[in-house]
Amino acid sequence: MQTWKEAWNETPGPKTKAEYLKISLKGFCMGTADLIPGVSGGTVAFITGIYEPLLEAVASIKKDFFINLVTLKWKDALSSVHLRFLIPLAFGMIFAILSLARLMHYLINEQPIPTWSAFFGLIAASIIVIWKDIENPTKPSNMMFIGLGAIIAWVLVSLIPVTTPFDWWFIYLCGVIGITAMILPGLSGSFLLLILGKYEYITGAVKNPFIADNIVTLLIFLCGTISGLLGFSKILNYFMKHYRPQTMAILTGILIGSMKKVWPWKEVLETKVIRGKVRILREANIFPSEFNSQTALAIALIIGSFAVILLMEKYGSRKAENI
Repeated sequence: MQTWKEAWNETPGPKTKAEYLKISLKGFCMGTADLIPGVSGGTVAFITGIYEPLLEAVASIKKDFFINLVTLKWKDALSSVHLRFLIPLAFGMIFAILSLARLMHYLINEQPIPTWSAFFGLIAASIIVIWKDIENPTKPSNMMFIGLGAIIAWVLVSLIPVTTPFDWWFIYLCGVIGITAMILPGLSGSFLLLILGKYEYITGAVKNPFIADNIVTLLIFLCGTISGLLGFSKILNYFMKHYRPQTMAILTGILIGSMKKVWPWKEVLETKVIRGKVRILREANIFPSEFNSQTALAIALIIGSFAVILLMEKYGSRKAENI
């Protein structure tokens, strides 16, 4: 009879304490990125080399897993899902969200140019990393897919936040859309929630989770995220296996198109008070008007974060077999 330890070790994942810590740290980076409207946890997963293992792990959650849970075949359930990978990753993400939410909120609102500069360099370097992973990237069909992905992302990050209903079906839909974007490099689930007019509503529920109405809201949203994660990850995993060059090309394009959102220097063109808070409806990317200490710091952060990602890629930290 299979032991609990054997069931745990049957699926892919870290084996040593150092490997568990490494996965948790990558989850921590993903959770940090997911806190920021405009930055995707999927981008960090790509940069750190765990994107495909992540899709595989989520796709391993199939109906057999739930059947085994209901029928009390818990060891079989454990051995069928990549929990050895998912649990330390999820732990890192949750820890980041709980511990850094206030800090990231402060940095985005009080130090926007240096913060966006770091992410700009990070995403710019990740485009190069992913580009190198495309088989024959200059092939006309691949260039077409890159252009398609760039157009999609450019349009999405240019959308204006709108006022939307608070009905249960729309909250559920927001959960589906939000989690789908979070696992796509270049598309931020938080930013799409902002566009859908529900970012403040959902984060407000998270801050006060024990109020009855908020509990219902969070449960509906959670059902949407689970549905979106289980469904879309399987679709994306299928395309990565059977149409990898085309899928990688589209994802590269999405990253390129999303660069518009993370450009550090912006000019606000139009704002609107939504639910008591000022929201930016339109803004334009501009070049810095003068070269001062803040501009120098921003450029240094762009170069520094860019170099860090390329060094990570050079020394093989993106290779999934090292996890």
